[in-house]
Amino acid sequence: MQKLLTLALLLCASLLHSEAACFFKTLKPGDTHCQDPTDKTWHAVGSSWRNSECLDCTCFQCCQAYMTPIGLPDDCEKEFDKINCKYNVFKKNDPNQSCPYAYAVGK
Repeated sequence: MQKLLTLALLLCASLLHSEAACFFKTLKPGDTHCQDPTDKTWHAVGSSWRNSECLDCTCFQCCQAYMTPIGLPDDCEKEFDKINCKYNVFKKNDPNQSCPYAYAVGK
């Protein structure tokens, strides 16, 4: 019982540190097109596209098109570049100097 409780606590803790990178969509049989959930644009089944929220989509799923940096040093910050669908990580006192970070999640 102790091992089961420990495993349950570990699983719950790992969920707090994860980010969902994809979500799935359903089509009705016979559908030839689907609608992007963000931009409301229509796309043919079998096609793929990137929407205005930096999600790479098909008619069956949308997934983040970027990684989110985690574990930044205290003197660094991140800023999302929506045009290039990526985070820029830089020194707080010098935006021209990039910063290392521990890891990234997503994509």
